[in-house]
Amino acid sequence: MPVSPIKMADAIRVLSMDAVHKAKSGHQGMPMGMADVATVLWGKFLKFDASKPDWADRDRFVLSAGHGSMLIYSLLHLTGFKAVTMKEIENFRQWGSLTPGHPEVHHTPGVECTTGPLGQGLATAVGMAMAEAHLASRFGSDIVDHRTWVIAGDGCLMEGVSHEAISIAGRLKLSNLTVLFDDNNTTIDGVATISETGDQVARFKAAGWAVKVVDGHDHGKITAALRWATRQDRPTMIACKTLISKGAGPKEGDPHSHGYTLFDSEIAASRVAMGWDAHPFTVPDDIAAAWKSVGRRGARVRKAWEAGLKASPNAAEFTRAMSGALPDNAFEAVDTHIANMAATKPANATRVHSGAALEQLTPSIPEMIGGSADLTGSNNTFVKGMKAFDTPDYAGRYVHYGVREFGMAAAMNGMALHGGVIPYSGTFLAFADYSRAAIRLGALMGAKVIHVMTHDSIGLGEDGPTHQPVEHVASLRAIPNLLVFRPADAVEAAECWKLALEQTATPSVMTLSRQKTPGVRGSAGENLSAKGAYELLAAEGGEAAVTIFATGTEVGVAVAARDILQGQGKPTRVVSVPCWELFDQQPAEYRKAVIGSAAKRVAVEAGIRQGWERFIGEDGAFIGMTGFGASAPFERLYKEFGITAEAVAAAAAN
Repeated sequence: MPVSPIKMADAIRVLSMDAVHKAKSGHQGMPMGMADVATVLWGKFLKFDASKPDWADRDRFVLSAGHGSMLIYSLLHLTGFKAVTMKEIENFRQWGSLTPGHPEVHHTPGVECTTGPLGQGLATAVGMAMAEAHLASRFGSDIVDHRTWVIAGDGCLMEGVSHEAISIAGRLKLSNLTVLFDDNNTTIDGVATISETGDQVARFKAAGWAVKVVDGHDHGKITAALRWATRQDRPTMIACKTLISKGAGPKEGDPHSHGYTLFDSEIAASRVAMGWDAHPFTVPDDIAAAWKSVGRRGARVRKAWEAGLKASPNAAEFTRAMSGALPDNAFEAVDTHIANMAATKPANATRVHSGAALEQLTPSIPEMIGGSADLTGSNNTFVKGMKAFDTPDYAGRYVHYGVREFGMAAAMNGMALHGGVIPYSGTFLAFADYSRAAIRLGALMGAKVIHVMTHDSIGLGEDGPTHQPVEHVASLRAIPNLLVFRPADAVEAAECWKLALEQTATPSVMTLSRQKTPGVRGSAGENLSAKGAYELLAAEGGEAAVTIFATGTEVGVAVAARDILQGQGKPTRVVSVPCWELFDQQPAEYRKAVIGSAAKRVAVEAGIRQGWERFIGEDGAFIGMTGFGASAPFERLYKEFGITAEAVAAAAAN
C-alpha cells in the first residue's frame, strides 16, 4: 500500500521534535508547520538528485526562515543525501556536526545558502533566479532550465530587505522564482499581528508578483498551487496558511512554540496524535523507503541532462563558467593596460581608473555581470556596449538595481552561489552601512562578489559629512574573509581588480575616490598589490629614518611628504598598502621587511586610525580623521582636517 503523504510529512515533524528536544535548543515549530508544504514540494516538484547535490541544473531550494533548519536537515536525510545521516540529525546543533543551528552553505551538502538573518535568504534567492535567467539566455534552456523555491516566514517579510528583494524580482518578472510564505501569524514575541497588520498578499501583488492563498495542510490544494506557480510569467508567492508546531498536541498553533522545546510528555502526546509509535530518531521502513524514492526520482532527469550537455557545443564554456575558472585570456587586455598606465602615470580619480580596468576585463570575462544602486555614472561600473539585464531577454550584463543597496548586495550573493556568473556592482562607500549585513553574510558564505564603493573619503567634497565615509573602511576591514582594496592609482586599481577576480571563496570591496590623485606606480609586470603592502619608494641617502604608510589617494600625499623629508636630510621610504588582508597572508619575514625598522613610522589615510597600529605601533603617528567631515571642496577639507604632505612631514619630525 502506498505511504500516505501525511505520514511522510509526519516524519519531518517527528525528526524535528526529537532533534530539538535532544539538543535542548532550536525551533521545531516552523518545520512542523511547513512539513506538509515541504513534502509536496520535494515529493512532486523540486528537481534534484540526492546522489548528486551539486548537479548544475537542479532547482535551488532556499530556507529563508533559517531558524527552522530541522526542516531542511530532515528533508536531506529522508531523501538520501549521503552526508546527512541519522547520526547527524541526532547531533543537531553540536560541535562538528553537519546540522548546525542555521543552515550553512558549503558545510552541509544540499544547503544552497547560509540563512538565519531573516529576509536575506529571500533576497539571495532573487539573485539565484537572476543567474538562472541569465545563463538560460546565454546557453539555452536545453542546458539551463530550473527554478528557485523559497520558504519564508513572517519575520522574513518584516525585514526591510524583503521589500527591496521582491521589488527587484517583480520589476524583472523572474518567473522562475516562487516564495512559499509560512503564513502562521507567528513571531517570537507572540502573534505577528502585535507588530504587523499589513497585507502581505497585497504587497507582493503590488510589486508585480502573481499570488495565491492556500491551506498549508491540504496536500491537494498545495499541489494545485505549486503547479499553478510553474505556469506563471512572473514571480509567484503562495501564502500557505499553517499552524505552527502542527501535530504537537496542545502546542499546535501556539505562537509561543516558535522556539519552545517540547517536554517529554508533550512529545509523547504528539506521537500518539500522529499515530507514530517508532522510537526516537527512527523512521519506519515503509516511510523511509517512500522518501528515498523521492530522492532518487531526479536521477533519470539528471542523467538525461548530462547526456544533453555532453552533446552541446556550449558544453565546455558552460562547464568552465560553472566551475568558476576564468577564461585563458582573461587578463591579456588588462595586463597591456597596466603596462600603459605604468608608463604614463595618469592622474585621475581611482573610480575612473577602476572603470578603465573594467573596460579591459568585461569583454574578456563574459560571466561578469555589473550593476549599480542608481549611481552608474558615479560608480563607473558600466562599460560601453553592455546591455541591461531585463525582461524578456536576460542576456544583458548590467543590472539597474535602483536605490536598493541591501537587496543588491544580497542578490549578488545569490548570483555568485548559483554559479556561472561573477557579480559586481556599485554604490557610495558611506552606503556600505545599508548593505553591510549582506556583505558579512557573503564573507561567511565565501561568495565571489565584488562590491564597488566609490566616494571613499572626505575627498568627495561638497556633499558633506552624511556622504563622507570616515569609519567605513575600518569597519569593513573588521569582517573576516573579506578583501578590502583601496588602490592608489591606475596601476593598483587594475591590479586589485585582477586579485578580486582571482578569488574563489572570498568577496572583495573596491574603495575608490571621487577626486583626482596622481599616478605613483611606474612599474608593471609583478602584481605588487598581491602582497597587500609593498615598498613604493625606498629611502635615499642612507638607512630610512622615516617610513610612511598610506592607502588610496593618500599615497600621493605620502610621496609629497617624502619629498619634503628627503629635502630636510631625513631618508624616508613610502609603503603603499592597498589591501591589509592580503598583507596579513604574507610570510612573517616579508611583513617584517615591509614594516621596516625606521625610528619614526607615520600612517596617512583619510579615515579613522583604528587598526593602523599593526603598521606604526602604539606610538606611531597617524594623519587622518578623528570625527566626521564637512561640506566644502575637497582641497579645503584636506587642508582643514590636516591631511597634507606638510602635516605628515611635521608628524615625522616630532
